[in-house]
Amino acid sequence: MNLMNILIATPLFPPAIGGPATYSKVLSDALPKQGISIRIADFGAVRWLPRGIRHAAYFLVCLWRGRGADVIYAQDPFSVGFPALLAARILRKKFALKVVGDYAWEIFQRSAAIFVSPDDFQHGRYDLVTEIRRAVEHFTVRRARAVVVPSEYLKRIVAGWGARPDAIHVIPNAFDGAECPLTQEDARKKYRLDGTLFLSAGRLVPWKGFGTLVELMPDIIREIPDARLVIAGDGEEREALEFAVRALGLQERVLLLGRVAHAELAGYIRAADLFVLNTGYEGLSHQLLEVLALKTPVITTTIGGNPEIVRDGDNGVLVDYDDRGALKAAIVRLAKDGEERRRFSERGPETVRTFTRERMVARIAALLNDL
Repeated sequence: MNLMNILIATPLFPPAIGGPATYSKVLSDALPKQGISIRIADFGAVRWLPRGIRHAAYFLVCLWRGRGADVIYAQDPFSVGFPALLAARILRKKFALKVVGDYAWEIFQRSAAIFVSPDDFQHGRYDLVTEIRRAVEHFTVRRARAVVVPSEYLKRIVAGWGARPDAIHVIPNAFDGAECPLTQEDARKKYRLDGTLFLSAGRLVPWKGFGTLVELMPDIIREIPDARLVIAGDGEEREALEFAVRALGLQERVLLLGRVAHAELAGYIRAADLFVLNTGYEGLSHQLLEVLALKTPVITTTIGGNPEIVRDGDNGVLVDYDDRGALKAAIVRLAKDGEERRRFSERGPETVRTFTRERMVARIAALLNDL
């Protein structure tokens, strides 16, 4: 029997790091065992070229490497998705697409003066460049035979872009579990941490709400005198956060770790009493799954795919994005309620058991074979 041939068009591939790199590597390793042959078209090979030229070059890469493919499976609807779609149409190949977020919204939000939620963004009209980015996303999505999304939330977003409802498939990303050999006490000793410890992590971008956490700390300390906040991650908001910490005199109470290796981050998660993610956007957060697996109680927002992981009052706490009063009240309440934290800790691992690699790969293989 001849193997089915798939070209995976991806913006990242190992040794590069990031979600698309991990996902594409998992598929390239696992799908051959399902009778599917894999080739990779890595955008990293042309990233050194000037903007515009790199996308034209990537189109040629997809055109060349896609000749023997049965399906071209692109990992975003813009940078790799649009060139891969054009190559697929010229080569008369089937085209499938994965969408994990709204690229047009993210680029717009990086320079916007105010926060516009991803949901509100879908109904607004913006500058010409943003509208071109959005038009490209929608064009690519509408022409895919199958669109894979990791959450019901993103299914709704993509349906609003004009994708056929029967073409959209919710297949959550795999989560292979999180390991940390340290107890909470050992982790605190290793990282020299003490007190009631709150941890947050992610890219330091405006919609992640780290600034609000820093600004709430003086009020939280008045109710929890030994409270400390640790933030792991790097990004464009780093300088603003450092300024806020100094301005509020919180140098001894707020620690900005910068970029942290994955194994080290697991240790900080283990050390924390609470993990707080005050985010304005999440498709389906791999970070939340890791925290739940490590039995650290979670407070996060009702945004995006978060409610598909965290059930308010059952395995964590949900509050509205950037609702300072609700966020502070949830942090203080859970910090003081050891019994509720224990209950959430016990239910965390139960939550992540369905997010297995085997299940994800089997569903992807079945989808690609049925195109």
